[in-house]
Amino acid sequence: MVVLTIDGISCSYGSINVLKDVNFSVDSGEFLGILGPNGSGKTTLLKSISRVLKPKKGAILVNDKDIYVMKSVDVAKQLAVVPQETPVTFDFTALEVVLMGRNPHLPRFKMESTRDLEIAKKAMELTHTWDFAERPVTELSGGERQRVIIARALTQEPEILLLDEPTTHLDISNQLEIMDLIKHLCETKKLILVAVFHDFNLAARYCDSVILLKNGKIVAVGKSEDTLTSDNVKKVFSVDTIVKKHPITGYLHVIPLSRPLNWRQKSLSVHLISGCGTGSPLMKILTDEGYFVTAGVLNLLDTDQDTAQLLNIPTTNEAPFSPITEESHRANLVMIRKAKVVVITPTQFGDGNLRNLEAAEIALEEGIPVVLIDDGPMEERDFTKGKATKALEKLKSKGAVTVKNNCRLLEFLDHLENNNN
Repeated sequence: MVVLTIDGISCSYGSINVLKDVNFSVDSGEFLGILGPNGSGKTTLLKSISRVLKPKKGAILVNDKDIYVMKSVDVAKQLAVVPQETPVTFDFTALEVVLMGRNPHLPRFKMESTRDLEIAKKAMELTHTWDFAERPVTELSGGERQRVIIARALTQEPEILLLDEPTTHLDISNQLEIMDLIKHLCETKKLILVAVFHDFNLAARYCDSVILLKNGKIVAVGKSEDTLTSDNVKKVFSVDTIVKKHPITGYLHVIPLSRPLNWRQKSLSVHLISGCGTGSPLMKILTDEGYFVTAGVLNLLDTDQDTAQLLNIPTTNEAPFSPITEESHRANLVMIRKAKVVVITPTQFGDGNLRNLEAAEIALEEGIPVVLIDDGPMEERDFTKGKATKALEKLKSKGAVTVKNNCRLLEFLDHLENNNN
């Protein structure tokens, strides 16, 4: 059992502080991913762990031994590095490059033994590089060369493997092949793996735990599913994301939500009455346009409720497949009274959600504009024996505005926004 402990380290380049009081530990068989924006200190952290950059304060321990007190050769027997770039300008064969990993284990002025060759061959077979052992490494593809460098690191027989963006410049096929290999080594050889990533989804798929760095400090650390959240990603990268488990793979999937370059927060707030997925596209459109959006009453597990949750849109909710209660109705009215306009999407209406139209009528009576998006005959969406159709006609008679589609809605909202200012 090996434990790597980073105990309160701070690092700097001259007068520039890069890492500040960083603490974490990793156990055998654990794959730790490090994520953060450019300049956050990710590569500096790896340099410090690999004895390239000594911390100004704190300690890096392998089983309670400070690596900066240990001899370099003893550290190299326990710790190997796969750098982001490995320039090889000489025509060494792949095997010769891999054998360089045996240097920490060789007595001075001694050549590799049969055992060293066996270890190198085993590492190359494991990384699927033995077939081109005699080829010059300068003639290999990016993916082949990266596997050779990993084989060289394994030939050191380390207990800790550090990787700085191991999939940089590789196509998707090579990325998956190398990440599958690294994960396999972690599980079968019980290596400690610490890797820097730029890709959220690679980290989410392969890492057991994740560190999020910003400005040299740890913002969040823990199990991947606990650390890679929309809130944490927003704190570190200033980007809105949807984070959820992919329905096919079961892995966390991080989807960035970009905003237009000219995005600005608008003063107009919009309350949506929707359901059955009819509000989901509009929620994204309205938030992209800068409108503050609320929604309700939505049943839990409804697609629109899921979307609202992912986009951090406040909602009034009701239990799945349950009618709107008096309590939910009142809570919905509180949201409506804070809005400048109510929008009703072309959703289906049954007796359970008919009170949403009652809430819209109250909005009109209190001077809040109501907009209906007309998308085909109401009779096809009315499961209340005509009560919903009558309620919508009543809204129109009281001044509700009808628009044909989302584009026309945006034009209407833009007009309201301009008048509101």
